[in-house]
Amino acid sequence: GEDSRSFHVSIQGTPPGIVSAREIPIITAVAGGQLLLECPEGAEPHPNIEWHREGSLLQENARRQLLAQGRFLQLQAVAAADGGEYSCRATSAPGDSGPRVRVQVHG
Repeated sequence: GEDSRSFHVSIQGTPPGIVSAREIPIITAVAGGQLLLECPEGAEPHPNIEWHREGSLLQENARRQLLAQGRFLQLQAVAAADGGEYSCRATSAPGDSGPRVRVQVHG
């Protein structure tokens, strides 16, 4: 079957696919809404992926779920405290964190 969801997300600035290494894309989320972040790791099949916020490892909870082995991070009932810099990293890849995105929460 299929499953579809709608998300209140607007991306400002350059799309993540063509952003330079120095620029971090900004995603604006609406307080109380949902947010879905995708980790653009290119490995197939996708290894397990870790998500970090402001450098701290994120764990799943009632509002935060990892989907597709961590390729997606879904936040429910977004709050101002969810804002900040998010990064993802394949757990099988050595080195520093991978792609980053900054989340701003309004509302």
